[in-house]
Amino acid sequence: MTTTTPLEEELLELAGSVPDPELPVLTLRELGVVRAVHARGADSVEVELTPTYTGCPAIEAMALDIERVLHEHGIREVTVRTVLAPAWSTDDITEEGRRKLREFGIAPPRVRNASGPVPVALGPTRTRDADPSAAGADELEAVRCPHCGSADTELLSRFSSTACKALRRCLTCREPFDHFKEL
Repeated sequence: MTTTTPLEEELLELAGSVPDPELPVLTLRELGVVRAVHARGADSVEVELTPTYTGCPAIEAMALDIERVLHEHGIREVTVRTVLAPAWSTDDITEEGRRKLREFGIAPPRVRNASGPVPVALGPTRTRDADPSAAGADELEAVRCPHCGSADTELLSRFSSTACKALRRCLTCREPFDHFKEL
């Protein structure tokens, strides 16, 4: 187990304060992608960054923003290293991050009760979450509408503005909304 120095804790907080380029309502800390900061001397650090999925187009922007923030705070040499293991999971999003997503109008990812592999169900595009016979219904709670809180929602499209979100509609208030998919 590695010990984190006060300087590394401070720099981790700074790196984690960078807004996510695709969801600027969240910081990288709240998203859970900044894993660690290692001091490599008086003014040199290495930051470990885990993408939300392999091939995430935002990883380069995240790295550049982290470098900029740390340079602004006097760190001369900043290396941002992409770390793929352990893989990022939506479980890494903090409670604060989930709250911010909801307030921004995006349904946060649901929390799985069981650990282990995430089941992938193939079936109809439009499914109502209130249907207890829906695939995986026993493992995940219903996706709640971020506008009115109703659990009576349906999937319109498995993909939305980004690959990590799905497009849904509330059957109570009739508003469409993004849902940050579980991973």
